[in-house]
Amino acid sequence: VLGVILAIILGIITGVIAAINHNNILDRIIMVITSAGVSIPNFWLGLMLVLFFSIRLSLLPPAGFKPLSAGLGESLKYLILPAITLAFGQTSLIARMTRSNMLEVLRSDYVRTAKAKGLSELMVNYKHALKNVLIPVITIIGLSFANLMGGAVVTEQIFNIPGVGRLLIKSVFTRDYPVIEGIVLYIAAMWVIINLVTDVLYVIIDPRIEY
Repeated sequence: VLGVILAIILGIITGVIAAINHNNILDRIIMVITSAGVSIPNFWLGLMLVLFFSIRLSLLPPAGFKPLSAGLGESLKYLILPAITLAFGQTSLIARMTRSNMLEVLRSDYVRTAKAKGLSELMVNYKHALKNVLIPVITIIGLSFANLMGGAVVTEQIFNIPGVGRLLIKSVFTRDYPVIEGIVLYIAAMWVIINLVTDVLYVIIDPRIEY
């Protein structure tokens, strides 16, 4: 969940910034970083983060998990690296989608009309343009969230986190079929619920959409 929250916030913000600064140095830097984010596999990024932040700098624990009962600060220490590992790729996807749609919206007639009427750049970009950009972005966010809720198998293995993905792998090796069936049912239910929530959000953001 922390990884998804990071991906949503950073992805939308960086995508909007890249679109507003289209074709200048800031846009190009963001595009290079997001291209790397889409290309770099999670397992390699996770190992590099452990090597740098845990082994070299000794700032964060390399692996493991602490429940909230151990304290919020202590629990977050163990979640930072896995969250960054999961969020980096998703942030890149959301940022690229946001940028692409934001550029399209900024070229539309109603945005030009709003600017011609004297509305500030901030008002036009964030009140009028961003709202119409969010529809396709929410689709990507929903798919990302459903994937992560189904268990981030590789990330859980790298950071030794007792999650759904790790339980699934363990159950497959031990041939624990009831647990496998339960996890598959859980993943399917998550996909259905998150797709339903995504459809509801479409209507909330854009009342013109009807079912």
